[in-house]
Amino acid sequence: MKKLLIIIVTALFIAFGGPRIGLSSHQTIVASIFCVSIMGVLLYWELRLSFVFLGAGVMLLSRSIDLENLIKFASLDVILFLIGTMILVGMLNDAGFFYWVITRLLRIKNVTGKKLFILIMLLSGILSGLMGEVASIIIMSKIILDICDLIDIDPIPLIMASVLATNIGSSGTLLGNPVGILIAARANLSFEDFMRNAFPVTAIVFIVTLVILSLWYRKIIKKMSERLIPLKENYLFMSLITISTDIKTKISIGIFVSMLVSIFFHRRIETIFGLEGNSILMITPIVFAGIALLYRRDRMRHYVEREVEWTSVLFFLFLFALAGVVKYSGASDVIARGLTGKFGNPANLLSAVLIYSSSLLSAILDNTVVVATYIPIVQSLGSLNINIKPLWWAVLFGACYGGNITIIGSTANIIAMDILEKSRGVKIGFYPWLKVGLVVGIVTTTVAYLAIIFLIH
Repeated sequence: MKKLLIIIVTALFIAFGGPRIGLSSHQTIVASIFCVSIMGVLLYWELRLSFVFLGAGVMLLSRSIDLENLIKFASLDVILFLIGTMILVGMLNDAGFFYWVITRLLRIKNVTGKKLFILIMLLSGILSGLMGEVASIIIMSKIILDICDLIDIDPIPLIMASVLATNIGSSGTLLGNPVGILIAARANLSFEDFMRNAFPVTAIVFIVTLVILSLWYRKIIKKMSERLIPLKENYLFMSLITISTDIKTKISIGIFVSMLVSIFFHRRIETIFGLEGNSILMITPIVFAGIALLYRRDRMRHYVEREVEWTSVLFFLFLFALAGVVKYSGASDVIARGLTGKFGNPANLLSAVLIYSSSLLSAILDNTVVVATYIPIVQSLGSLNINIKPLWWAVLFGACYGGNITIIGSTANIIAMDILEKSRGVKIGFYPWLKVGLVVGIVTTTVAYLAIIFLIH
């Protein structure tokens, strides 16, 4: 009853408060439907598909959007990207790649719980920056679950630490997050611009996060150390986990690395062949998934049916569609302009408004939609002779780091939770996540804001 009451109060608050902030009656209806759907997802996570399905249906019935545009906002390019990546990761898993990585980690000389914890976070951040948050968290979730099975500890703290590190690492390069690509295209930023500006800030924020989580999870780290001691002393076991890469593993790694190289050079390929921007980027995982399915045709059905997280895919599809309706109706534009229109022109103050507001909005909305809403505002500020370079980075960092605050704040969060639920039948509630996510989200956003002031001009 309390959860139901929260949903009802949310609907009434939006209904009566919408017109007060400048929303039209139509925009208020859209905002109410969207907020009720999101609150339903947050409070009844196991029924998340029901709420996004119903939300999309009500949007259509209320004529808030037509079917053509609803399908358009479902972001099928992103959905295909996810499906292709999941198939490729499934191939790597089938080839024994993840077990090979686990053996390398466990056989590190004098490995302790603290060293293993740092390595997991570091690997999460690096992979996220190299191959994107989606592929990174799929890989890391499988590695972490297998490690936790070997040393018999609760996987939740390590999964959460990995997700937080993944979201932070995704801001360090142009390839780490779809919002980075979107900002690069609109702000005319290159890969080198990201390495020069975003990467140093990401490194600082990552170190701060590592310190916070090392203190927050000190008990589980101590327990890991205790469980690793007898494991390291068991020479028979250590000899058993020694594994070399066979031909299947090498070919699978080769296919995956080829995909990463294609993604890395996608802009050059698109320019050479005169293709639409980001077309190579979005289709590359599907093409290489096709190659993987051809190579492992005996396992084709398994990869498609078992390795693709269809619950996550369907949830993303309808969540993207719902968020797109908010933008389509103009409601998000009104809210965003209201946030920036009251604070004048100083670049540092505007950076603060953009980074904190995008951070908070990204905690409840898909960060791609949040960034897409802020882009025209930043562009219009540029016509007022304001230095908008720091503003672009403020939106990027706010969107990436704000995704750590709630369980649905980013794609990585949702995928990791689905893998955890599917593999172990374990669920993380909204409030347990919020306790950690809110602290990390606020601190990292603040550190990023200070870095923008002193490091980016």
